Amino acid sequence: MSDSTNDPLVIFTPSGKRGHVPAGTPVLSAARQLGVDLDSVCGGRGICSKCQVTPAYGEFPKHGIHVAEGALSEWNAVEARYDRIRGLKEGRRLGCQAQILGDVVIDVPPESQVHRQVVRKAADTRAVHMDPATRLFYVEVKEPDLTDPSGDFQRLKDALRDQWQIEGVSASLPILGRLQKVLRKGNWAITVALHRGHGDRESRLLDLWPGFHEEAIWGLAIDLGSTTIAAHLVDLRDGTVKASAGAMNPQIRFGEDLMSRVSYSMMNPGGDQEMCRAVRKTISGLAADLARDGGIEGRDILEAVIVCNPVMHHLLLGIDPVELGQAPFSPATSESVSVGMPELDIDSVNPEGRVYILPIIAGHVGADSAAVALAEEPGKSDDLVLIVDVGTNAELLLGDRDQVLACSSPTGPALEGAQISAGQRAAPGAIERVEIDPLTKEPRFRVIGVELWSDEPGFAEAVKATGITGICGSGIIEVVAEMRVAGIVDRHGLIGSAEQTGTARCIPHGRTHSYLLHDDSEGGGPRILVTQGDIRAIQLAKSALYAGAQLLMDEKGVDHVDRVVLAGAFGAHISPKHAMILGMFPDVPLDRVRSAGNAAGTGARIALCSVAARAEIEAEVRDIIRVETAIAPNFQDYFVGANGIPHLSAPFANLAQIVTLPETNFNASAGAENRRRRRGQ
Repeated sequence: MSDSTNDPLVIFTPSGKRGHVPAGTPVLSAARQLGVDLDSVCGGRGICSKCQVTPAYGEFPKHGIHVAEGALSEWNAVEARYDRIRGLKEGRRLGCQAQILGDVVIDVPPESQVHRQVVRKAADTRAVHMDPATRLFYVEVKEPDLTDPSGDFQRLKDALRDQWQIEGVSASLPILGRLQKVLRKGNWAITVALHRGHGDRESRLLDLWPGFHEEAIWGLAIDLGSTTIAAHLVDLRDGTVKASAGAMNPQIRFGEDLMSRVSYSMMNPGGDQEMCRAVRKTISGLAADLARDGGIEGRDILEAVIVCNPVMHHLLLGIDPVELGQAPFSPATSESVSVGMPELDIDSVNPEGRVYILPIIAGHVGADSAAVALAEEPGKSDDLVLIVDVGTNAELLLGDRDQVLACSSPTGPALEGAQISAGQRAAPGAIERVEIDPLTKEPRFRVIGVELWSDEPGFAEAVKATGITGICGSGIIEVVAEMRVAGIVDRHGLIGSAEQTGTARCIPHGRTHSYLLHDDSEGGGPRILVTQGDIRAIQLAKSALYAGAQLLMDEKGVDHVDRVVLAGAFGAHISPKHAMILGMFPDVPLDRVRSAGNAAGTGARIALCSVAARAEIEAEVRDIIRVETAIAPNFQDYFVGANGIPHLSAPFANLAQIVTLPETNFNASAGAENRRRRRGQ
């Protein structure tokens, strides 16, 4: 890898790894030099297609670069031949053939990654009161005769009125085109799928079958996150989840965080539509995957509920998100949205299917938070509960029976393993759990896909299949917290030297120090360090989270919360103890912290199965008090105080009962040493 800043800068997503490489370097070679997870089995001959990548062009304000059309070399004969014989998806290049000629942002899609992303948003078990918007109805329709000139559709509506007390039914032209054949095939008995939302004046006829049809009809509950998309195939008869699937949000290549995507839209004409097409295509693909995994036909999927943050909401609907990037952060609409599947280009399901999107709470607090509120019901809580849903953007709810408040806070992607020197998304081989002996300072860890700890017999053999590839979000949180407990990091977040900490694992790294977590360089594997920059990235993320919670507490007029609920993949896989050590949320007794799993996905499933729940959350959202962190005068003060681990001034008395944190200050020692040197001592 070149050190010259005159060489082209290449930035890989979703890993966030970057570096300068000499012009003419193949993308695959750059990926290997930077430790990017890009597959290849043919030795760069352009045969296997495993190294496919997608370059992104335009302005990237966050990265401070412009990606010109000529940033990669032109297609060569190898790529042209591969595309002619096997086909390349639109916008794709072969990493072994495309050469880097200028600054460029390159996305490595999931299928090109050796260690595929583990989307940790499984469906939670939850009893749901079934009251779906889409239901099946069996009716017997009067046969036509010469004395009754009415049409088949009119007589079907009469039968629904008389037998089910359903008034006001509409049908599309394709449904009307099928009706007569289906009625006659069923000998005038027919089963219809009707959709009627809680605010609809009429029911829509979505599908029909001859005779009595008792097979399941299906819906999708989709949690559209800025980093990952999780979808669940749900039986609309009883609410059970048949299959689940997940994918990386393809918009990552346009920016890892929300404001980067807003900036991309502002700086690149048509950028919003480019991101819109990308995410719609991925959702449609997920729907097809779920149908295949569930053993059903795509046309049996008749409905979907989608929850997402406001920027994702606008980019899904094809609305430019530019107004969400500047005060007063006004969305185009904050009400729920109901549209047809074809309007969102979800073409792998029933073309008559419907999509419902929950309402937005505020400009930066979205339908996903509304879904969390639906699942966790803070407005029905007898005690004061803080609900924390952390992704690339943190969204917080604080409430009880008297009042519910909400805000968002810009944590960034560090808590998910991005922007970390050895960071990666959750995938087999990623370090996810860490413990450090306070006396010896020696670490032990676990990786995704292996149950054994690194110091247990059989670990080396077990890990051969995946390797040890990096460190994911849960791992970086645990290792930083463990370093604090072991006295390797002081309360200001500074890593000490080997002399200060008593371990040779603390090694010089420029003007700072790093902690050596794992070293397999002799065996050709990675050298995984926790750098001072990594600590700083975690400090910035957790400080934004804590400051947001403090602003909600101020608005509520309280100085403590009674319990904390951790939602999403963050809650399901982060150790509450380590999160408390870092000071990610206000101090509470550890037994008053629990994980709610994928609460947003659960809320989406509840809304999918119950029109009453949709009406309930729409009413509740109107009453939630919004707190805008971006313009709050106290945010910066709270943010700075929360830079300490766990905090510079808050006592964290509950934490002190379970963990004793060393009172180290490595900066003071360094300052004293520098003063001695200046005096010539």
